[in-house]
Amino acid sequence: MPKSTGQKLKLLYLKQILLFQTDENHKLTVNELIKELAKCGISAERKTIYDDIEALRQYGLDIVTDKSKINSYYIGSRDFELPELKLLADAVQSSKFITEKKSLGLIKKLEGLASAHEAGLLQRQVFIQNRVKSMNESIYYSVDSLHEAISEGKKISFKYFDYDIQKKRVLRKGGEPYIVSPVALTWNDENYYLIAHANDLDGFKHFRVDRMSDVQKRDEVRSADVKNFNPADYSKKVFGMFGGEDTNVKLRVHNRLIGAVIDRFGKDVIMVADGQEHFMVNVSVARSPVFFGWLFQFGELCEVLSPQSLKDELKARTERFLQKL
Repeated sequence: MPKSTGQKLKLLYLKQILLFQTDENHKLTVNELIKELAKCGISAERKTIYDDIEALRQYGLDIVTDKSKINSYYIGSRDFELPELKLLADAVQSSKFITEKKSLGLIKKLEGLASAHEAGLLQRQVFIQNRVKSMNESIYYSVDSLHEAISEGKKISFKYFDYDIQKKRVLRKGGEPYIVSPVALTWNDENYYLIAHANDLDGFKHFRVDRMSDVQKRDEVRSADVKNFNPADYSKKVFGMFGGEDTNVKLRVHNRLIGAVIDRFGKDVIMVADGQEHFMVNVSVARSPVFFGWLFQFGELCEVLSPQSLKDELKARTERFLQKL
């Protein structure tokens, strides 16, 4: 019998049919597989289907046989199990820096890693109401350019903007581009940040990636010495990515806040007992509004012991806050 058109593609189509249409709860018999191949314009016989299934198994596809009166076949394990895909979909959808349009596109691609039946379950993960999303559609390309510049040790240029009351972009520095040495990309408070070094900006600074535009890799070699720079330490010190003067702070903290201190400063922070109910800790922080907000939320449970200038500033901020009540 002469081979029909498309026989060379039969294995590929069969693989696609099994991956897309079968799972543990949805199986196809040989006759059903033949019908699905016919929809693709490929004819097949029962014997060749058995041979093809065995070939795909040898290739590494986990095809499980459900033995009964009529054997049926389905994909067992996949590169990503459904719970893993749901986790990834949740991460994409909840990310503030990815626009709604890009989120839907990414999740659609994640669905392609599951069967059609499981993809329907995955789609239900998409709807998270009132989620604040980025308005910057070019962020994908910015992230790609930044990774490339960091790996190659090159400088970058970009424009940085804020939004006005009409939600229109307002470029900082009058639209003049920033030229910096990129060091690392990091997550903080659900935002994506670039940590970079620039002499005209007094050293290491951070920029929200969704507020960057016209990102371009330059030919100039990165000038910053980053061998001893630790992005994790920088992120811990700069609360909420609000910059401020670096300050060594001594705190007296109630034992009830041990977890909060570890969450904020990490497990390596040194805590020294001070009586039965308190401990002392020395930390380096950026003197920023977010740090003061962290102190305010704990009230008397967290006391600043030094430096005196920080104590005075905290007192002044507290008085201003109370006057507004």
